[in-house]
Amino acid sequence: MKINQSQGTETGPALPPEIELGAPVLTPPGPATGNDRRLSGAIILGVPIVLVVVTFLFWYQTWFGRRLSESELREYLEDTSVPHKTQHALTQAVEEILRHDPAVERVYPQIVTLAGNKEPGLRAMAAWVMGQDNKSREFHTALLRLVEDPQPAVRWNAALGLARFGDATGEPQLRLMLRPFDFRAPQAGTISFEVKDSDPVRSGSVVARIKTQAADVLDLRSPLAGVVERRVASDGAVVAPGDLLAVISPDEQQIWEALQALSLVGKPEDLEDVERFARATNAMSDRVRQQAVLTVAAIRGRSERQSKVEGRESKAKDQAQ
Repeated sequence: MKINQSQGTETGPALPPEIELGAPVLTPPGPATGNDRRLSGAIILGVPIVLVVVTFLFWYQTWFGRRLSESELREYLEDTSVPHKTQHALTQAVEEILRHDPAVERVYPQIVTLAGNKEPGLRAMAAWVMGQDNKSREFHTALLRLVEDPQPAVRWNAALGLARFGDATGEPQLRLMLRPFDFRAPQAGTISFEVKDSDPVRSGSVVARIKTQAADVLDLRSPLAGVVERRVASDGAVVAPGDLLAVISPDEQQIWEALQALSLVGKPEDLEDVERFARATNAMSDRVRQQAVLTVAAIRGRSERQSKVEGRESKAKDQAQ
């Protein structure tokens, strides 16, 4: 076909409307050459290799076992925009504390700063880290603040950490860790549950949702791992702030950690709660029962020693008069 460009008319068959002047001419492909076949094979093999490499790099970057460099450790503790990276840095800090590596103290100020972060999860993890070094005065001071935190998980981690300092300030929180948790509505709205009675829950998992009058939907997350003992509110009910929605029983790990801490700072008024776990039941493991027995003995022994000390002091005071 020829085009008469000067007059803009065709001297041959008309072009299909989709073909424009100057468009490339497409020719049928010829038989594949050896180079073509090798290129095709390389592409086929290369795609899965790239996928494997990308998957490995993602895993390597998110794997907490990967050792962070000095610069990464500091960066992840300062920049909390990617929470799992900050959690990775805190995990490495704990490992260094447990190895008694004095160099880890270089990031203590950053960990204390995290204790004031707006995210409850980071505050809770910072409290856990600070409880690992019971010789740090700055950690002790920060934990005393966190034991008054509005979030239960933060208070509980702070109480566990304070117990390692031999500080009984968090003892009331340790006692609460042994008891079923009252899960309450933070504000008014219509409740819809995501769990049923006897369902297991993880810390941070959604237990229910509240639809407010402004049509906002709030996720209500469990502050502890355990089992839904019972739902109190009904699905679709309108609730007010502070209304009891459900009762969640703590899991064995939380109970065991609280029992261990109470063996260090527990008081006679804790015995009723502790002794419930010292009795053999099908619900709890031997590990929990044995720790409860040890905790009961530790509390009673400490109380007896304290009574003797007070008795001697009282006697000495009477004799002085």
